[in-house]
Amino acid sequence: MSVPARAYLSIGEVLNKLRGDFPDVTISKIRFLEAEGLIDPQRTPSGYRKFTNTDLERLRYVLLAQRDQYLPLKVIKDNLDAMDRGLEPAVNGGSVSVPRLATVDGEIAAGNFAPSNDLRLSREELLKSSQLKEAQLVELESHGLITLKGRHYDGDALAVARCVVEMAAFGIEARHLRSFKSAADREVGLIEQVITPLVRQKSPEAKARAEEVQREIASLSVRLHAALIRGGLQRLK
Repeated sequence: MSVPARAYLSIGEVLNKLRGDFPDVTISKIRFLEAEGLIDPQRTPSGYRKFTNTDLERLRYVLLAQRDQYLPLKVIKDNLDAMDRGLEPAVNGGSVSVPRLATVDGEIAAGNFAPSNDLRLSREELLKSSQLKEAQLVELESHGLITLKGRHYDGDALAVARCVVEMAAFGIEARHLRSFKSAADREVGLIEQVITPLVRQKSPEAKARAEEVQREIASLSVRLHAALIRGGLQRLK
C-alpha cells in the first residue's frame, strides 16, 4: 500500500523530532545508523532520504537502547530483527540466543515493527517457544501438519505446535491428527470454490470482497466445527 506524500519525513524533520529526547543526535549519527543497517529509509528519485514514522520509531529504539542499556549495535540490530519477525527480544543484552515470543494467548503484542502480525520463527525458536521435541516436529512435518513458509515458520505453525504439545499429555500423537489436516484441507477447498470467481475479477473491489468472504466463511467453519464436536460429545454421555 502506498504511503501518502506527507507521511514521509525529511532527515531534518526526523532530527527535530528526536532532539527533544536526544539532544546529542546529529544528521551524521542518523546516516551512520543507516550505513550500519539499523534503518533503511526510502529515497526520492533525486536521492533524498524519505523517513516514515516506523523509521522514526526504530531510531528512537536504537538511541534509547544505546543510552539507557548501553547495548552494542550488533545486539540492537539482532533485537530489531527479532521485532521485525514478530518476536520480543531479550530485555538485556545477555547471552539469551532465542528471544521470547511477544504473544499473549496467541495474540501478538504491540511494539514490533513488522508490517503485519505474522511471526517468522527459526526452527530453534519454534521448538523453544512451543516446547515441542525435535522428533515431534519431524513427524508433524511428515504429515503436513507443520510446514516451512520460505525459510521460517509462521504463527499458525506455532499454534499447531502448542496444541500438539498439550494434546500429547493425553497420549495423542501426531499420527492421530492427520484427520484434522484432511478436514481442514477440505474446508479450505470449499472456501476456495466460493471466492475463486471474485479473485478472477482482479479488481481491487473484488479482491477486498474475496478477503471479506474468506474471513466470514472461515469464521463460520470454525463455529460449525465446534458445534459438531460439542454435539458428538453429548452423544457420548
